[in-house]
Amino acid sequence: MEQKNAMTLEFLSLPENEGFARVAVSAFAVQLNPTLETLTDIKTAVSEAVTNAIVHGYREETGIVKVEASYDHSGKLTVTVSDTGCGIPDIARAMTPFFTTQPEKERSGMGFAVMQTFMDDVQVTSQPGCGTNVTLVKTIAAE
Repeated sequence: MEQKNAMTLEFLSLPENEGFARVAVSAFAVQLNPTLETLTDIKTAVSEAVTNAIVHGYREETGIVKVEASYDHSGKLTVTVSDTGCGIPDIARAMTPFFTTQPEKERSGMGFAVMQTFMDDVQVTSQPGCGTNVTLVKTIAAE
């Protein structure tokens, strides 16, 4: 379906920018008149995707995180969080609850599970050495 509105945001992979991304996508999604609960779900999923890009995609390096959001006439919100970091060699394993690449930093390994819980669809594409795209979809129109 054709996009009704869209936005693109790029920022450095600094931890403090996770909140910036969450608020920016939230402000964009508000145009669809979601419930407070749905808006919280979207913010949580975006936070997890951006945190994954910063913590796991770039690890100790600084890179660019790109967030693209759009919605169509049916109220389907699509948010894609992209990085050009290290990539994910085994997406299925990475999406397994409690799996983390950084257990020494007390990471829970629940990021993808949280995204899947709060969104209608989560798609992950990645290539080792080239980065990762996480696409989050939530339909808001019926609310």
